[in-house]
Amino acid sequence: ALHDSENALVSHITLQPGEALKRHVTPVDVVFYVLEGTGIAEVGEEKAEVGPDTLVDSPAKIPHCWYNESSGTLRFLVIKVPRPTEPTKVL
Repeated sequence: ALHDSENALVSHITLQPGEALKRHVTPVDVVFYVLEGTGIAEVGEEKAEVGPDTLVDSPAKIPHCWYNESSGTLRFLVIKVPRPTEPTKVL
């Protein structure tokens, strides 16, 4: 985590080519901000390829995941607001 307070949690994730995050549900709203690379963001039933300087909003309790199907590194920030008090559920 880059920032962890009672109000918010901010972390940094790096996915190498071929890596993915498992589909999961968070109990709070999540905002993703792409720093580098290209990846596929999946939120609910929507899927989109996104690149640098893109913001992706994922409302609480909606399944979401990320895939790096590119040949380069994908880096993004994860901002959870408010800070979760319940665990994330992997699907």
